[in-house]
Amino acid sequence: MHMLPDSFNQNETLSRKDVVLVALLSIAYLVLSYFLIGYKQEQVLLVALFSGCYFLSAVTRKFILGFSVFIVFWIIFDYMKAFPNYLYNEVHIRSLYLKEKAFFGLTENGVLITPNEYWLQHHNTFLDVLSGFFYLSWIPVPLIFGAFLFFKDRRLFFRFSLTFLLVNLLGFCLYYIYPAAPPWYIQQYGFDFIPGTKGNTAGLVRFDAFFDVSIFRGLYEKSSNVFAAMPSLHSSYPLIVLYYGIKSRAGWLNLFFAAVMVGIWFAAVYTSHHYVLDVIAGIVCAITGILLFNQLLKKSTFLQNFMDRIVAAVS
Repeated sequence: MHMLPDSFNQNETLSRKDVVLVALLSIAYLVLSYFLIGYKQEQVLLVALFSGCYFLSAVTRKFILGFSVFIVFWIIFDYMKAFPNYLYNEVHIRSLYLKEKAFFGLTENGVLITPNEYWLQHHNTFLDVLSGFFYLSWIPVPLIFGAFLFFKDRRLFFRFSLTFLLVNLLGFCLYYIYPAAPPWYIQQYGFDFIPGTKGNTAGLVRFDAFFDVSIFRGLYEKSSNVFAAMPSLHSSYPLIVLYYGIKSRAGWLNLFFAAVMVGIWFAAVYTSHHYVLDVIAGIVCAITGILLFNQLLKKSTFLQNFMDRIVAAVS
């Protein structure tokens, strides 16, 4: 859904070509989505958001074009439902569980258990609520920070957003190379592989219950694939934000970003959505993506020219 029409690059007025292009892209997206994963209300909302911002004003047009990188991420993530990773490689259930015990196992009453199993036995309301708030921040914080960068430093914004996309693509590749069940899966189904298993709120159900809401139930019912626990991209995102927060000299905000980062890492394990190994893999994935993008930007003339063009287009 992201293109830069010639008329937009030249001035801030829209031509008939721009209108037709946006309409055709929107229709193509809705039709392709229908055949790949079926109709969902979110698809229409996405088209309405993009079109509304594109046609509302020059400022909103620049903003939504800049944020098209995040739209591309969301579409790819959504389309993964059409191609479940367990169709392409063996799902790791028992083996990952045993590795977690071997590296990070705790002894409870003479029995070796995983950190997830420890917190399952020792959870409390304070940590339930705190973990829920941390987990709710995994997408809003990067998006709000992205908006901050968009208005502060367009070039750094695109470095941030393209790094975000690259880290996700690396993570998605690993999902298909190494399909893995999350801790809650074993708690509910044991070590048997059950294809098509629906998403589950796991420990986050306690947050929903405390506030008498269905926030996490609604989110996890839309999960693209439950066998995508390794790496934990939840753990990657706050590290990317902190890195670019430091580069943007965000000051005291970086303390907040650091707290959110550690909180999400803890919550991922506490709520049984990820093993410690998944979290570490997510951290490594983020570091790899950051270093790789920096190297590509340094050595690739094509990428440098692409960055110059998109920065100029939304400036």
